[in-house]
Amino acid sequence: MRRIDVVYGLIINENKEKVLMVKNRRGDSYDYSLPGGAVEEGETLEEAVIREVREETGLEVEAGGILAVNGAFFEKNGRHPIFFTFSVTVKGGSIHLSRPHEILDIMWVPLEKADQFMPYYKGGISSLVSRRKEAIYFYQGRTE
Repeated sequence: MRRIDVVYGLIINENKEKVLMVKNRRGDSYDYSLPGGAVEEGETLEEAVIREVREETGLEVEAGGILAVNGAFFEKNGRHPIFFTFSVTVKGGSIHLSRPHEILDIMWVPLEKADQFMPYYKGGISSLVSRRKEAIYFYQGRTE
């Protein structure tokens, strides 16, 4: 199994009732997720979540702490992704589709619906929003 690090950015509206999600193209079908994607070689987790959110939504964000870490095994393709969900704060930009070949739509989704789209979190995405407990992510730099 090949390990892959994947990051998600949790963006919450002002009323804390909705989260920003993307509708991902999957061949002839689709699924919904938080904005995010694979960490590129030489990139930190923070750099990856900032880049992925910008690429998928057009928003400039600042990464906070890690809200959840999930793992899975995908037997068909031999991958073992580890998913890091970050709290992110919008600092600028505007929501727009810049990757229509990957992302079909960007939308604010009520928490109850988001829980159904991404049931992988204990207590759902709602629990990440309500408890807002973050693990500190600290990049220690490069060593030889």
